[in-house]
Amino acid sequence: MLTIQEYVLPESFEEAYEILKTNKNSTILGGCGFLRMSSKKIGKAVDLSNLHLNYIRENQDTIEIGAMTTFRSVETSPILTQYFDGILSKSVKNIVGVQLRNIVTVGGTVYSRYGFSDFITALLALDAEVVLYKGGQILLKEFLKNGGNKDILVKIVLKKNNRKAAFQTMRNSKSDYAILNVAVSKLDNDWNIVVGARPQRAEIARMASKYLSESKGTMEDIEKASLLAASELVFGSNMRGSKEYRQSICKVLVKRAIMEVLA
Repeated sequence: MLTIQEYVLPESFEEAYEILKTNKNSTILGGCGFLRMSSKKIGKAVDLSNLHLNYIRENQDTIEIGAMTTFRSVETSPILTQYFDGILSKSVKNIVGVQLRNIVTVGGTVYSRYGFSDFITALLALDAEVVLYKGGQILLKEFLKNGGNKDILVKIVLKKNNRKAAFQTMRNSKSDYAILNVAVSKLDNDWNIVVGARPQRAEIARMASKYLSESKGTMEDIEKASLLAASELVFGSNMRGSKEYRQSICKVLVKRAIMEVLA
């Protein structure tokens, strides 16, 4: 059972960060959709609700998603459904149920670097950036690599462009966690192929992406890129599927996503 010794509601980022820095057993609270199922013991639980981080904003050149924005807001946002073929909205729409999507937050998911996350897979395909209170603005792919010191995720930033994108997933049932998920995007001649829930966290299939970017995009090229993605990435086994099964369906989902982008 989750145990919290003290609950705090800071009024500023500085106050929240000071609590994190000076209290070893402190934790930032997101929606607590996954955290509440754990047996973690938290000394100080830091709630960011007073820091006004629940927003989706369209600027001249970027789209910003605040860390306390819920998956339900991502799913139904007119801004996010308008750009990138609605990939972000599509990536979260089948996660468990509306009740859970109403509480799960963008920041809690991304900062925790969950391997099963559909949302992170879609963000990676879009070359998303994250803004940290102390760490500043960095590429999501770099953030996922680094364990780093305690920090506060403020927002996610997406560059507005004509990027085409598609999301594919395999689940045992519609509302279950993914056995495997795939996001593919194309900006001009540059392709991004990302595979998540391997069950390790999402990763860019660099060889496959490079090959497809330099190819003519024939059916043979698509087949080869799909096979490359399945062979270059590492897969594992858990209660939802074996590594062999994941590797087998990877090439199918990648091919479907590429075809959807080209449609």
